[in-house]
Amino acid sequence: MADDSGREQPIIVKKKVNGHSGHHGGAWKVAYADFVTAMMALFMVLWLLNSSQETQKAIGGYFSDPEGNGKLIGSDMAGAGGDAINLAVKDMEQLKEKIAQSLKQSSKFKALQDKITMVVTGEGLRIELMESDVGTFFESGSPVPTEEATEIIGRLAQEVGQLPNRVFLEGHTDSKQFAGEYSNWELSSDRANTARRIMQAHGVRSDQVAQVRGYADQRLRNAANAEDSSNRRISIIIQHLEGHGKPLLGPKGEHEAKRARAGEH
Repeated sequence: MADDSGREQPIIVKKKVNGHSGHHGGAWKVAYADFVTAMMALFMVLWLLNSSQETQKAIGGYFSDPEGNGKLIGSDMAGAGGDAINLAVKDMEQLKEKIAQSLKQSSKFKALQDKITMVVTGEGLRIELMESDVGTFFESGSPVPTEEATEIIGRLAQEVGQLPNRVFLEGHTDSKQFAGEYSNWELSSDRANTARRIMQAHGVRSDQVAQVRGYADQRLRNAANAEDSSNRRISIIIQHLEGHGKPLLGPKGEHEAKRARAGEH
């Protein structure tokens, strides 16, 4: 390009650089996130090293058996509705063993042990009595209990009645529907109430029963087979004590149970 005098002018090219320099990139965020994760893991390890032996064993047991199958009695199936184990309530495992020993004294337990499970959950100690194809604890399609139900639930009640803990009772059914107006909702509620009456007749206090629930087929134990007989069951939940620090067994626990039965709570 020439100017008015005829001389050539140099061509000037301007380059515009977009973005930021390298040190403003996002690579540092990845490194920082890795550092924070490593520090968190370090603090967790330090906390575990200073925790009690019970806590260490409980946490180790959870990671080796996260579904809680190792805590079941008579079955390899986990209890429905179970939550994470509350590590603060150490006596629930002791209570489970005590109830198991009591049930083994029943002449009917050996034939029924694969139909009874016990598992510690975040709600408390959950005991489930599962039906068979021919009916084990209740007559088919009916809330009328069998002799086995009265024996097993009665023995459970003798142990539970000595505790200050509250009790929840649940009834569950499979997905098979009734032809008439009577439905799985009525059946599950009626069976739970039958279990309540048996327990109260064998030592459970009336004010100890906190809730009676009928879930019909809304909480299937075997969701892959909605008509499986194990979905028909009664669940008895011994709730954790408030405060999670009071012993369930031993002299102090027995003293609290006596006070509760005397109406001092």
